Amino acid sequence: MTHHPTSRIVLPPGGWASVLDFLCERFATIDRATWIDRMERGTVTADGQTVSRTSPYRPGAVVAYRREVPDEPRIPFDESIVFMDDDLVIADKPHFLPVMPAGRHVEETLSVRLMRRLDNPDLAALHRLDRGTAGLVVFSARPASRDAYTRLFRERAIVKIYEAIAPPMPGRDFPFVHASRLERAEPFFRMREVSGEPNARTCVDVIERGERHWRYRLEPATGRKHQLRVHMASLGAPILGDRTYPRLRDDTGDYGDPLRLLARELRFVDPLSGEPRHFRSGRSLDL
Repeated sequence: MTHHPTSRIVLPPGGWASVLDFLCERFATIDRATWIDRMERGTVTADGQTVSRTSPYRPGAVVAYRREVPDEPRIPFDESIVFMDDDLVIADKPHFLPVMPAGRHVEETLSVRLMRRLDNPDLAALHRLDRGTAGLVVFSARPASRDAYTRLFRERAIVKIYEAIAPPMPGRDFPFVHASRLERAEPFFRMREVSGEPNARTCVDVIERGERHWRYRLEPATGRKHQLRVHMASLGAPILGDRTYPRLRDDTGDYGDPLRLLARELRFVDPLSGEPRHFRSGRSLDL
């Protein structure tokens, strides 16, 4: 059984009779028997006191619990650290490794690996990459300076440059900007383009032209979920290895066929020092 470092949630206003009822509704993928088992083992607390199946619901109480995943397999690729100081850690993530714990992945996530490797429980990812995307991820190393760096992402003051391998787009003039409106689709994890005012913009350019595939430079001006993948698919050049766009395909778990998308560069002006920062992934995509 794999345990993730403790997660916490403040109980919101509501009419649940017990903490157990709330947890079962809030985390619908975890059945009632599992929560009861965790409570009987003392791994769920409210304001520091052990929670039982009959513990009454009290809005405002802080419930702490440990996520558990049975027999979590190791993802056989290693992250590296591109940069580290007192405030920031810039990690270079491999394909297939999630950034944050979710579903069946707990220990085998970039956040937990780095937290343990650096012995820093305060480490927090400031943004995410899809599990299938490789490349640079920014972590805050201490709470005191976290807001200054979070603001970079909130105010879009950070330049992100990606590389992708995809089919050719002959007949287009490069670079060009693709703008569209993205909304959630079905199943719940997909996105789609719809009519309306654009809320997603990507600058597309070509780095290298191969016989069967081209290497593209993608610079998102916005940060919508799956933006680059949806945009490339809608342009008729879906990114190689994409099992979600333009159509949903079975995820075979084949490590030999990764999504050919790489978060290559990050550029920003450091909010504390005022110095320009430029980081580049050491990974590569084979054309």
